[in-house]
Amino acid sequence: MAMGIGAAKDFYRVRVTRLTEAEPPEFEWREDILYREPPAPLQEEALVHHRVEVVDLDDDERVTMIGVFESLSDATEAFDSATEDLSALTRSEFEERYFPA
Repeated sequence: MAMGIGAAKDFYRVRVTRLTEAEPPEFEWREDILYREPPAPLQEEALVHHRVEVVDLDDDERVTMIGVFESLSDATEAFDSATEDLSALTRSEFEERYFPA
């Protein structure tokens, strides 16, 4: 991680991302007009995961995953805990806890 002194909340934010693992849609190509049918709606039995991630405020492409959860309630609990730590810890303390070497 980059050098910097201060509160962790000045450098990072926490987010929850919902991921759905479904079968890829099958496309029907029409050679005469060169288009494909729109994807089928998502299947209800698709697997859903929730990722709790820490995002660097200076570079929103730098994302560190801190957990993957099957239920939204577990992800929300981890999010709340990380958000509390973000407010209470310094940058170096937060990095020690959430970004092990």
